[in-house]
Amino acid sequence: MLFSSAVMNVVSAQASNQIDNVRVWPSAEKTRVVFDLSSEAQYSYFTIFDTQPHRIVIDFRQTTNQVTLQNVDVKSDVLRVIRTSNPPQSGTTRIVLEISGAIQPEVFPLGPSEFAGHRLVVDIPGANSSRTIEPTSAAEAPARIPRTLDEMPLRPLIIAIDAGHGGRDPGSVGPNGTHEKNVTLAVARKLAARINADPGMRAVLTRTGDQTLSLAQRTSIARRERADFFVSLHADAFTSPQPRGASVWILSHRRSETELGRALENKERLSEELIDVEHLLQGEEEDPFLNRAILDMYRDSSMAGGFEAATILLRELGGVTTLHRSRPEAASFGVLSSLRTPSVLVELGFISNPQKERLLINGNHQDRLADALYRGVREYFLRNPVEGTVLAATDIRTHVVSRGESLSVIAQRYGVTVDAIRRQNNLTGNTIRIGQRLEIPVAR
Repeated sequence: MLFSSAVMNVVSAQASNQIDNVRVWPSAEKTRVVFDLSSEAQYSYFTIFDTQPHRIVIDFRQTTNQVTLQNVDVKSDVLRVIRTSNPPQSGTTRIVLEISGAIQPEVFPLGPSEFAGHRLVVDIPGANSSRTIEPTSAAEAPARIPRTLDEMPLRPLIIAIDAGHGGRDPGSVGPNGTHEKNVTLAVARKLAARINADPGMRAVLTRTGDQTLSLAQRTSIARRERADFFVSLHADAFTSPQPRGASVWILSHRRSETELGRALENKERLSEELIDVEHLLQGEEEDPFLNRAILDMYRDSSMAGGFEAATILLRELGGVTTLHRSRPEAASFGVLSSLRTPSVLVELGFISNPQKERLLINGNHQDRLADALYRGVREYFLRNPVEGTVLAATDIRTHVVSRGESLSVIAQRYGVTVDAIRRQNNLTGNTIRIGQRLEIPVAR
């Protein structure tokens, strides 16, 4: 009996989460698979495209599966089978999605909402000829194409987060053996969680596990998702341990000119770059001068946006860590070569500095970095609203706390939730003080 009890306690400790439900929604452009979980997903995934069938493999750490997968209604031309497989270690549940081709998925977590609890979402691009299944949750329904401008729904801002290095490329290595790729992924996941908890934004991670990705794959993901912003996370290194502090970099004009030339020379790349303005070119003969003018416009706009965003991010980072440089720096980073999207590269600190290395692997410090980056991105888009997005339709008002007021009283007065006020003001609890100024996000 004592032995059985000990075994049960070990199993319980290893499997603190569980998969409660699996839902599949095919649409005209993709198939969405949603895993409903009892708590926040701890996961990684990889793809197998060199043998048949093509597979997406997801490992849920410290998780048990409560779903009979063969009973899940698939009805997708892209997704063939959902099944389990032998896990890499005890306490992990491995789920395999067999798919129709070598299709790169998008995998991202979602926090609790009024419609559902913790979820892990897998979007698999590809057309479905069969009739789509209507989702039961409006929060997770694939976006429908509006028939008129009046019907156009507000959309969240798409923030692409690139965890630098990964897989066979460890990046820089600290004095105690810390790999840059692990630091960047940890902070990227924390930043994504904060962004996905904000109803006005949605995060897209270029990698969610220890994967090897080329620069082209990283920027391609941002382009495919029509990202409104791209942030690449790294940890600096130097030949001596003295340098320390964070910095933020933007694309240099030299690199931008190179990428512009490559796009003009490559018809496939040019088509991808001009997709947002293809309606302006319909019926016109190919005009290389017009193409250059349009790409120039995008380049200048995205670089200006990147500089402003970098300035804001530096101010926020300066409140939680030391800065190596107080102004944005420009360099020829290939990962910032997207011409349409404001892009920055954030060096979280010098991993080659022993003190900073210890900080970079500290969970609390990673939380502070993620908080600062989230606040910076949000402020940038409050200053530069994108038409048709949730955040652009949000008005920020200032409220000075009076005697006898609580967060719930203030929330009721403005018709918002307590969580919304806490998020806007970076509050960890419900404690407020008389005379404190609070920002109140109110729908316009």
